[in-house]
Amino acid sequence: MIQSATQQPDELSNIFLALADPTRRAVIARLGQGPASVSELARPFDMGLPSFMKHIRLLETSGMIRTRKAGRTRTCVIDGPGLSSAEQWLAGQRKIWEAQTDRLEAFVLSEQEEGAVSDRGA
Repeated sequence: MIQSATQQPDELSNIFLALADPTRRAVIARLGQGPASVSELARPFDMGLPSFMKHIRLLETSGMIRTRKAGRTRTCVIDGPGLSSAEQWLAGQRKIWEAQTDRLEAFVLSEQEEGAVSDRGA
């Protein structure tokens, strides 16, 4: 059964919303190397810290990262379950599309075989 976009769980919608922005994808890629402070993550981007914090909050709300504060430093780490949800959904979609392409391949091959048989019979 295929669900429409409005039927998808809010968690998944939030994950894909978070991944839709190149800044947030870059943050996730950097955090793949290990934990980092917000200031370290913000350094490569041409934006103020308040604007960058909006990206961090959205990633945190989506469940893709966690932050912890120690003194004046806020450190970010990847939170596996958020990414895992997106990965599971994509794997399900991949199975659907692979099944469709397998059926298309079988159809094309059977049409080619039928054409070869009728060409020999002529």
